[in-house]
Order: sequence, then structure tokens, then C-alpha cells
Amino acid sequence: MSVGRRPTRPTRKRSASGARAAGAGAGRAAVREGLARLGVRNLVLAIHDVSFPSDAEEDTGRGSPYSETGARFLRFVRSLGFTGIQLGPQGQTSAGNPSPYDATLFSRSFLSISLSRLAEDDRWEALLPRATLRALVAARAAGSEERVPYAVVYRIHAEALGQAFARFQTRSAASRARPDRFAARFEDFCQRNEAWLERDALFSALELEHAGAPWQEWGEDTSLRASPRVEALAAKHRDALQRYRFVQWIAHEQHRTFVERAHQLGLQLYGDMQIGLSERDAWAFRDTLLPGYWMGAPPSRTNPEGQAWHHPVLDPDRYFEDGAAGPAIRFLEARVEKLLDEFDGLRIDHPHGLVCPWVYRADDPDPLRATRAGARLFSSPDLPDHPELARFAIASRAQLNPKPGTPRYADDWVVDLTPEQVDRYAVLFDRVVACLRRQGRDSSQLICEVLSTQPYPLERVLARHGLGRFRVTQKADLRDASDVYRSENARPVDWVMLGNHDTEPIWRLLGAWREQGTLEARARYAAERLASEPEQRAALCERFARDGSLLAHGLFADLLVSRAENVMIFFSDLFGLTDVYNRPGVVSAENWSLRLPCDFERAYRDSVASGRALSLPRAIALALRARGIGADGSDCRLLEALDARSIDA
Repeated sequence: MSVGRRPTRPTRKRSASGARAAGAGAGRAAVREGLARLGVRNLVLAIHDVSFPSDAEEDTGRGSPYSETGARFLRFVRSLGFTGIQLGPQGQTSAGNPSPYDATLFSRSFLSISLSRLAEDDRWEALLPRATLRALVAARAAGSEERVPYAVVYRIHAEALGQAFARFQTRSAASRARPDRFAARFEDFCQRNEAWLERDALFSALELEHAGAPWQEWGEDTSLRASPRVEALAAKHRDALQRYRFVQWIAHEQHRTFVERAHQLGLQLYGDMQIGLSERDAWAFRDTLLPGYWMGAPPSRTNPEGQAWHHPVLDPDRYFEDGAAGPAIRFLEARVEKLLDEFDGLRIDHPHGLVCPWVYRADDPDPLRATRAGARLFSSPDLPDHPELARFAIASRAQLNPKPGTPRYADDWVVDLTPEQVDRYAVLFDRVVACLRRQGRDSSQLICEVLSTQPYPLERVLARHGLGRFRVTQKADLRDASDVYRSENARPVDWVMLGNHDTEPIWRLLGAWREQGTLEARARYAAERLASEPEQRAALCERFARDGSLLAHGLFADLLVSRAENVMIFFSDLFGLTDVYNRPGVVSAENWSLRLPCDFERAYRDSVASGRALSLPRAIALALRARGIGADGSDCRLLEALDARSIDA
């Protein structure tokens, strides 16, 4: 018997998906270590529901976080090294207004429902016929791969969900003789959410009753839920009310599954607490609103005209009743608690609106003129053109800026406050924080959208909770060392970003800066932030001025070397898009419609390889070198890993 070598097991080839998973894990580990060395705790991707990608076989013209492609997108985001995702407001928008910041506060948008899940997912027991889904996909509008045709998608989803509801009703009727767990889930949802669900559904019935006329013209009081009028409406529009509940059940169930998937991946989810109210909510809470005034944005450095938002304002007289929380505070707490049930943290949209809202007259026929002539609700003790606001004033005349000509919208319009006065300015904001604490969370899970304007009262309120502001560095004034958008002025509690949903993508700005002749100044600024020695700085500036892609990465590295511990990236900056998501103050069919392609992974890899999208490893490596990490030969492994991953997404 001869003795030979022991037989070896055949070498197993790693599958393509296994190789990608291993590569993603290695890349994520390098990114995570790099961020830790830079002191970055949160790296969050901002994207609204509408912009999510959809595979061709499920694409009806709009993205959804809740589809199978949405689940794949979550895995992709995590593989890049992100720690969280910031979504936009997810409420129901109206047929004629796609802005999520005018959407409902309690009801979810039926446009975000994944129709493919209803057709294919066993959990939903094929509520939508597969043939219907195929027909909807085949008939989607041309160009919807890049921009959502809002009116078309609105109609398609309404019709498809109508079919799903009809099927659900037929099933429910057939199963009345025996218990049905599927229907029981629906009934349980309705019972748990009755407080807001019945109210929002009733609004839909009243819209039908009044043929879509604005609620201000209805001329009837339906505030008593048990009134004969409400009972008559419920009987007349029973199917419409039940359909509304059904659609909300689906939307909430799909969101719950999405949250579970994100948590399994280790991703935190942030909701968007918009400052505006939908028509549905303004009707429901009309008794809590201040008559005669709207809320808007005052003139500022980045928006000299201001913005007439036409948002209702909570009435300070309804904050309290008999020493206890009044209807305005109860309303605020109800919406905050619902958001906290659905997200890990919250972005507070325009927190000025909770602390020191800028208000303007509702009866002025020229809204922009009214906005420019507006005032701060709690900081106007003796304005001759707004005498009605004097009784709400917290700051006294002696605490206003004595310098003649100080604009009433200036950050230093109020220059001094006592602790007791700060308490009064903070009434609503403190309630938001109290809701967090009741759920075992703290104020670090709040992201406050403070842009170029931060009035002194707001500064004091945020400071009491250890909260920071936004630093949108593409807006930095390079001539002013104290400008709030410059990254060197960021504090650890701040959130820094290249841009947000209201700005142009960095990849578009590179061309604009070159045309305007300001690109070299941006290159010089980035080089100053990333190189300490004059020789290195000059060489880096030259490279930045010559190579736009390198400059984009240098500007992102600038965020990472700042003191801020929180970094946010808007999806268009990550993916190298040049189209604008939203132009503020402009009514356009293109606003709120930009979306990612179905082959977003390949598109991203190709764009990174050609220098037309943001490579996180490349930017992190730039930032580490700027900090001197690896300069003495240490940490070579980390830098080599990041450099290797910089073109291998």
C-alpha cells in the first residue's frame, strides 16, 4: 500500500455576491475606523421617499422605501459606512401640491406604499392582482426613471389602492363566518390609532361632501365627533372612510417593516418634523391657531426677499388651560409622540417656528411684502405696524438692540434675556425634548435645521439642551472668517454638510464656480483647511483648481476635519447628480421629483470610478492625512485600505 498526500478539499469559488459582501464589510470597517479617528459619530444620508430607486419590474413612476429595491438600497447605504438615514416628511400630499413640507402630520402618504409588495409579498396575500401591477408598470410615463410625473403617479396609486381595498372588502365579507387574522390586524390598527385616524378620515368625507372646496368655505362645525352631522357623514361615506383607514394601515405596516430592516442593518432612522401644517391638520386643529397671521421665513443673507410660507401659527393663548397643557401643546405632543414611535430621532424643520416664529399679516394681498414687513411673534413689544403682537412679547423694549436701524429679523434684534424669559421662549421646544425623555431618549437625537438665521432667543433655547445648528458649507462666505457656514466655525454638536434638499448639488456647483471665476477661491479655502505647510497648501490648491472631482472630495474632507461630530450628505451629492431636487420659492413641476435609477449600485460604482461621484474612502483618506494621521508611517494599513476602496464601491 503506497502512502501519498492526503486528498485536499476542492477549492470553493467565492460567489460574486459573497465577494461583494466581503468587500463591503472590509470597506465599511475601514470607513468606520477612519470616521472614529476623525471624531465623527454620525454619518447620515438624507433622501426623501420619492427619490428611492425601483427595479424595472416594480417601477410605477415613483420610488418607495418599502419596496424590495428599497430594502436593497438600505443594504447599499450601510455597506458604504453610513450610520443612519434622514428621510423627509412622509405625510399625505394633496393632488395639486407635491411638497412634503405641506403634507399631513399624522396620516402617511399612500404614494410611498410599495404596490409590488401588495402584489407579490405573501404578508399582504396578493391584495393587488399581479396583472394590475404589470399593467401599471407597462403604462408608466416616459421619463419617470429620472423625474416623477406627480399627477400621473397620484392617480395610478389611488386607483391601484382602490382595487386592493375592493379585494380586501370581498375577502372580509367572505370570512365573517370564521376568524380572520388578516382582518384582525386591520381592526387592531384602527383601534390603536382611532384618535387621529377617524379625524383624518372624516376630512376626506367632508371633501367629498363639498366637492373639493377649501375647508374654510364649508361653513359647518364638525368639531363634535358624536354629533348627528358627523354620524350622517359616516353613514353616507362609509366606504370612503373605510378605504382611508385601510390605506393608512398598509402605509403604517410597510413603514414598520422598513424600520425593522434598518435596525437589523444597524442603521438609525431620522424622521422630519416639518413646521408647516397640511389643510387637513389646519382644519382639525383650527381652534389652536393664531388668527390673522401666517408664519414665514424672514429676509436673510441667503434669501433677501424672505419666503411667504402661508403656514398657520399655534396660538400662545391655547398653550395652557387652567395651569395645565392646553389644546396647542396637546396637539404638538401628539404629533411628536407619533413620530418617535416611528423613528429613532427627529430633524426639527425650522425650529424658529417653535421658539420665535417670524409672522406676517394674513390679510395683505401681497404676501412677499407682508413677509418683509413681518415680525417675531414673541419679540415685538411695541411695533407700530404690529400692535397685536405686544401682548405676546417676552423680550422687553430695553432688551432689544439699541443700535438704530437694526432690522427686526436680525439675529441680534434681542440682545438680552433672563433665565425666566428663556423658559417662556422654550415652552414648545421643551415639550419636544420631554417627549424624547419619556421614551428613554435624549436631545442628542434631535437634528435642528438652523441655517443662516439664528436669533438670540433660539440660540439660548438650543444651548440649554446642548444642541447645534446646520453648517451648509457650499454657502460659506469666504471673505468673512466669522461666517456661520464656514466649517472651522462648527462646534462638536453641529451638523455639517455640503448641501441639503434646497441647494444645488456640489457637482453642479463646480461648473458654476468655474464659470463665475470663483472656483480658485474655493480651491484655496479647501487647501488651507487640509494642508498646514505653505508648500503643501500651494500644491494642493493647484490640484484642486485643476481637478474638480478632487476639489469635491476636498470639500467633503473639510467637513470631516471640522470639530463637528455629525455629518450629513444629501443623496444627489453622494451619487454625483447635477439636477436640482428643489428650488425654494419656485413653483415648478420638477421640484420634489428627482429620483435615483433602478441600477443605482452600478451607476454609483461607475461614477466613482470616473471621478463623478463622492467616494467616502477617498474623502476620509484626505481628511486623515490633513490631520497628520499616517504622516509618521503609522496607520499605513488604514490609509491603504481607504485608498484601495476609493474607486471600488
